[in-house]
Amino acid sequence: METSPIPVVTVQTAPFDDQRPGTNGLRRKTAVFEGKKNYLQNYIQSVLSSIDLRDRQGCTMVVGSDGRYFSRAATEVIVQMAAANGIGRLVIGHNGLLSTPAVSCIIRKIKAIGGIILTASHNPGGPGGDFGIKFNVANGGPSPDTVMERIHQVSRTLEEYAICPDLHIDLSRLGRQEFDLENKFKPFRVEIVDSVEVYLQLLRNIFDFNAIKSLLTGPDQLKIHIDAMNGVMGPYVRRILCDELGAPANSAVNCVPLEDFGGRPPEPNLIYATSLVDAMKGGDFGFGAAFDADGDRYMILGENGFFVNPSDSVAIMAANLSTIPYFRQMGVKGFARSMATSTALDRVAKAMKLALYETPTGWRYFGNLMDSGRCSLCGEESFGTGSDHIREKDGLWSVLVWLSIMAARKQGVEQIVREHWAKFGRNYYCRFDYEGLDPRAAFYLMRDLEAVLSDKAFTSQKFAVGDHIYSVEKADNFEYIDPVDGTVARNQGLRIVFSDAARLVFRMSGSGGGMGATIRIYAESFERDPERHNRETQV
Repeated sequence: METSPIPVVTVQTAPFDDQRPGTNGLRRKTAVFEGKKNYLQNYIQSVLSSIDLRDRQGCTMVVGSDGRYFSRAATEVIVQMAAANGIGRLVIGHNGLLSTPAVSCIIRKIKAIGGIILTASHNPGGPGGDFGIKFNVANGGPSPDTVMERIHQVSRTLEEYAICPDLHIDLSRLGRQEFDLENKFKPFRVEIVDSVEVYLQLLRNIFDFNAIKSLLTGPDQLKIHIDAMNGVMGPYVRRILCDELGAPANSAVNCVPLEDFGGRPPEPNLIYATSLVDAMKGGDFGFGAAFDADGDRYMILGENGFFVNPSDSVAIMAANLSTIPYFRQMGVKGFARSMATSTALDRVAKAMKLALYETPTGWRYFGNLMDSGRCSLCGEESFGTGSDHIREKDGLWSVLVWLSIMAARKQGVEQIVREHWAKFGRNYYCRFDYEGLDPRAAFYLMRDLEAVLSDKAFTSQKFAVGDHIYSVEKADNFEYIDPVDGTVARNQGLRIVFSDAARLVFRMSGSGGGMGATIRIYAESFERDPERHNRETQV
């Protein structure tokens, strides 16, 4: 214990006009957080002040990071400010590391008021990269729009922040540390916890670990290759897939968390996870996966590099949930996907006679559906899938679902996917990203496109592509009415739906690092005929 109480200091500051959080919190170039005086402190104060004072006093919060550059310095500031703002206890991952699914899991388990996650997801790290701060609420999920709006309002008028600059913690020492603060009745507590343990316990209760273990270790052992992309997932992959489930140690690569992720964006897709793609194309492995920096997104490859589209992945999981003990026990309530995700999941929902919810992009929209018992599984085209076991997308959970399906069906990845297409039809699907656009040009493009779509004549249009005629069935600007609380989200993307279930979607994205605007175009075409399931998606 400290001998004399630690002083609480109030520091004068001025507001910044660019601290409105986006889809995944506040993301900026690392240099902005690191170099702009009080930029970090202002935003942390805005997050803390958005919590009602009565709820804040003495409450518990969780703090974790994906290990990117500037996380340690930022964690220290968060600890000093949480203490000064009346938070009673912080639970922090060992060395500051916690995956986003683990943060969600711990918030729910210990009934914390929320959690702060330092991550910019799949964006690059390092001094020249990106940094982000995400606030998750008491259900373990991302802040809903109302909370993000509160944080933004506070940030616009902020004049001071509270901090205990003399408070220092040791993130490498597991266990409890206590600090006496000036004018505070109770000591401030920090608990450094094992990054993996609580989350591992949760997974043990969901999956049949023995079935997965015999798949990975038995006589017909499935050889796997897992790339943690030097993000937070290294310790989780080693502990859970190798130590717990018996995969050989050399089946996991890039498992040391690095501040710059080894100099590549930690994005699990065919462009950036090239070492995984090359390893899988060699044919030595039957299953491959990569995770992003904070562990909520994943990519799955089968033997010889067979790629599983994320929109297909969630549909295949949905059709095979009975292989997971958790769902056999809890039952399956319904499914949800973001509007931009392909409609493959809808076909499974229809076959299983379950509700299907179509939401805007952003995991926060799934929270209400799961909290109210309407939804068991949800997914997004951007490589994220999850269920009601937590309130975040969950990469390692998704990998264990796939391994469970493979263990139960005794089939490889490609065979499972092809049988799914044969049964439900194939949704050819791809996404094109136009990044770093002039924000004005992007705004006018979307505005003019909406004017074209909303013209009455447009809905009777026909377009010829080769020998195929696409007839417009409907065109609109997607809006979502939350079935639980009735809140409305407007302007969530322009979509054109054709009579044969093909779709085109145009969307302005809010998850960049603040460098220009991003427009994403999604194209989807449905093919029922199994004879035509082998075509190149781009064609």
